[in-house]
Amino acid sequence: MIVVYGLRSKLDPVKQVLSDAIHQCMMTVLGMPEGKRAQRFVLLNEGEYFYPEGRTADYTVIEINMMAGRSKEVQKQLIKTIFEQCSTALGIDKNDIEITIKVQEKHQWGFRGVTGDEAMDLKYKVDLQ
Repeated sequence: MIVVYGLRSKLDPVKQVLSDAIHQCMMTVLGMPEGKRAQRFVLLNEGEYFYPEGRTADYTVIEINMMAGRSKEVQKQLIKTIFEQCSTALGIDKNDIEITIKVQEKHQWGFRGVTGDEAMDLKYKVDLQ
């Protein structure tokens, strides 16, 4: 599950391009299938979104929630790939992109009526070194 936060005026016109760029990174680095896109965009109005000094209205936060199993190196590769793809695809300065990965144990995920550690039919690998 990926949640993207940003100003409505900036993200709304480019959310499909951004979604495609992020998902391409997920497929390339993590081996996620094409149809496994799970993203949410939180579009905020002026006055509802506060960002750090030194950032512009393009400031975009990307939170990635994933099951445990991907190594530190794989996670770093994903972050760097997203920086590159988003910067290239949208022209957003890397200084205006913030990415966090939140890792939960497999048993802390629930989908299709089972927990992540019970799912035996995933079409991608979770344990990546």
